Order: sequence, then C-alpha cells, then structure tokens
Amino acid sequence: MIRRIFSILVLGLALNAQAQTFPSKPVRIITPFPVGSGPEGVARMVAEKLSKTWGQPVTVENRPGGNGFIAIDAFKRGATDGTDLIQLDNVHLTAYPHLFKKLPYDAKTDFDVLLPLFKTYFFFTASTESKYKNVADIVADAKANPGKLNYGSWSVGNPVHLGSALFETVTGTEMQHVIYKETSQLYTGVATGELAFAMGTSATAGPLYRAGKLKFLAIAAPRRLPAYKDVPTVTEAGGPKDFEVSGWTAIAAPKGLPKAVADKINADIAKALSEPDVREKFVSFGYEPFTPTHDQFVQYIQAESTRLAAVIQKSKAALD
Repeated sequence: MIRRIFSILVLGLALNAQAQTFPSKPVRIITPFPVGSGPEGVARMVAEKLSKTWGQPVTVENRPGGNGFIAIDAFKRGATDGTDLIQLDNVHLTAYPHLFKKLPYDAKTDFDVLLPLFKTYFFFTASTESKYKNVADIVADAKANPGKLNYGSWSVGNPVHLGSALFETVTGTEMQHVIYKETSQLYTGVATGELAFAMGTSATAGPLYRAGKLKFLAIAAPRRLPAYKDVPTVTEAGGPKDFEVSGWTAIAAPKGLPKAVADKINADIAKALSEPDVREKFVSFGYEPFTPTHDQFVQYIQAESTRLAAVIQKSKAALD
C-alpha cells in the first residue's frame, strides 16, 4: 500500500515537472483558416505571445480547405505531447457531427478542447436600397410570400446557413437558401439586391457596410455591440425574442494530454488573450472576449450541439 502511494506521488511529481518544462521544443498551431482571415489573425497573435512566454518558437500553419478536414488530418497525424495544437471552428464540434453522414474525425475522442479564442455575433444585412427597415419587415415579407424570399451563405452547414435556418424555424417562415462560392460574392449579391438578406459578421460584411453598399438591420446578439451602438438587437428590431447567432473558434490539444500540461497551455493562452493589444484587435475584427471556465465551455459546446442538431434535422440538411 505504501509502495503504491509512493508510486502515485512520484508520478504526480513527474507530471508536474513535465508541465513546468513544457514546451521543450517548437510548437505548431494548425488552423483551417486562410492567411489574412480574422480567426487566423487571432491565432497568430496568440502564437506570438506564447513564443515570448515559453521561450520556444510557436508557428501557425495554415491548412485551409475541405471543410477543415485537411487541417484536422494534419493534427491527427502530428505530435501527441501538446506541441501540436489545432484551431477548430465551432461547426467542427457542434454542427458537423450531425450534418455529415461520415466524418474523418470524432469530436469527442480526437480532441481535448481547451478554451475558446473569441466569439463573434452575426448581423442581418441587406442592400442599402432594400425596402427592409428592420427584421420585422423580413418576417412580414416572408410570411406574405412563402418560399420566395432568398438568403445566402457559402455552404451547407456553416453558421450563416444554420442561423438563417433557425430564423426560419422560430418565425414559422420558409425561404430559399442560395449558396455562393466565396463570401465576397455572397455579400456583393446582397448589396446588388440579388439576395433579400444574409447574415454576416463585422469581418465578412463590414467592408461593404463601411462602403455604404450594405446596411445592418440588427445584430443577433443579447445586447448591442460597442462598435455598432446604432444597430439594434434582433429583438429590438421586431424579430424573435432573444434570437442569437454566434461563431467562435477554440484551441484543442490531443486527447490524453497530461492534465498539468493541458492546464498550462490553457492558462498561458488565456493570459495572452487578456492582454490589451489583443483586446484592441478584437474590436477591429468585431470579436468579443469569450472566457468561460473549462467545465462551462464543455457544457456550452454540448448545448450548442443539441440546439444545432434540431435545426439540421428540421432543415433536412445532410452531407456525405
């Protein structure tokens, strides 16, 4: 019995020592987002901060395309000691498990999701020439013309598509989903009146909004955003009560990483995200800090997964 207790104490000391010296070699953060995108920009800021904290190079490796599966495959084939991390989109954890008939990963067994990097909310956007003055106008038009109004996104199962499908569900309306290859084409389609509306973030729809080609009818958030104080919430704009559509990304480590090491990575990333220059950059991206505890985040992911499963089932969306 004494020998067993001694062995456990020795193991605990060894794991703590491993955490104290982590990392002992360069670290890689794999991201499915392309160079220059907002989420990738946050990953690079975090990498720069971690390099200084850890005294080791921390690089961001872009593996865009394939619904993020290219990045996930690289991560699964990478190091398992915590020196290979991955930035995941929220849909990888909450929507894709219900949307795809077969996935090249298991969201529950392939990742130890450590913490979110940020949260962003989606605006209802329309052309500046649109007749819509608020969200209530969209609902009224959709009910008067069932199946005729259209909205857009860039694929099946992304946050904009699922958020719009949720909007249909809670308002009891039916609309057409139009898919564009690129986000730039999508919001140009809104600006020209080709689409009735589309949801978009400050990063994706902001450029045309600032150019005077789009207007923001409402923000699908619990409160107005500080950078867009004149844009009402969906509730304030006559839409469904407490309607929210958000996007976020998270950092994940390989499953089975020693808790002490995972806790160190988590704490050091959280510290990087709290620094003033990072928070200032968040404002320019239209991002908000998202700082739940690890247990709260796990519960949040499960709740979002359950919510989106119902939306996907109702919309009959499915991908091979």
